[in-house]
Amino acid sequence: MRNDWREDVRVAVENLVDNAVTGGAVQGEVYAEVLKEIERLKIAEERDPDPSEDAPERTVDEPANDWPGADR
Repeated sequence: MRNDWREDVRVAVENLVDNAVTGGAVQGEVYAEVLKEIERLKIAEERDPDPSEDAPERTVDEPANDWPGADR
């Protein structure tokens, strides 16, 4: 059974960089952006370790058809 998540991460990062570079990006800029994104994720994790536990935003219900002209 394969359970080497580190290998999965390495392959995913390699693919991300390769796709960006073949799409015209500069390799060094891609690495810098990946590092910035990782830092952003770390900060977000520190602020809210499990955002799925947050209460959902109040959703707007569908409009009712009880206005005066709805019966016509």
